[in-house]
Amino acid sequence: MSKPLMGKVALVTGGSRGLGAATVRLLAEQGADVAFTYVSSEKQAQAVVDEVHGKGAKAVAFQSDQADTSRAPALIDDVVAHFGGLDILVNNAAISVAGTVDDPDADTAALDRMHATNYLGVIAVIRAASRVLREGGRIITVSSGLGSRVGTPGVADYAATKSGIERYTMGVARDLGPRNITANVVEAGLMEGGMQPPDPETLNALVSSLSLQRMGHPDEIAAAIAFLASPAASYVTGAVLDAHGGYNA
Repeated sequence: MSKPLMGKVALVTGGSRGLGAATVRLLAEQGADVAFTYVSSEKQAQAVVDEVHGKGAKAVAFQSDQADTSRAPALIDDVVAHFGGLDILVNNAAISVAGTVDDPDADTAALDRMHATNYLGVIAVIRAASRVLREGGRIITVSSGLGSRVGTPGVADYAATKSGIERYTMGVARDLGPRNITANVVEAGLMEGGMQPPDPETLNALVSSLSLQRMGHPDEIAAAIAFLASPAASYVTGAVLDAHGGYNA
């Protein structure tokens, strides 16, 4: 049986665990050769590579810290050198730093690193990838429901990085559309095994506010990413696909 992504090369940033790992596995299952990045979890990254190889697909992991924007061109060159091209870019790598804007003890260094990773780092990878993405390519940026609605205190900086990169992706869709390259956003929500959850009371309140009244599974959000990477989404660009259990409903 023909697989929808057979012959495609994908890069998933932050692919050693959680949603990133689920996306690597699903894109590989659908026929793509998949490269992914990790920062420090080499053992986890190798486990994902071994799992993909065990199913007869191809994967490779590259150590790359997205906060170091100067690394982006070399990363893209490494992927192309290894697999011969690039068709799909999934911007998944991100970190979260919480705290209210009036907190006198705010860790400004951590906040700066979050902005570098979630916003400037994504831009750097997109710019580098745009040089080599083949016609008909796909750019999928993973955002959050907080990118369009801030429903809790203490997340202003994180929400700003997500909102900003959503708008940037819309501009990318305009710039690269003439090359038949699409650019879309998936707004993810609370996920099992995702980023560090808030305290139990806050987490319960957030879950109860969702239409589906439960946290999502990384595989469910990965399915939305895989759709946007597929031939079925060839006429979808500049769009935001909500996969957050009804956070905005």
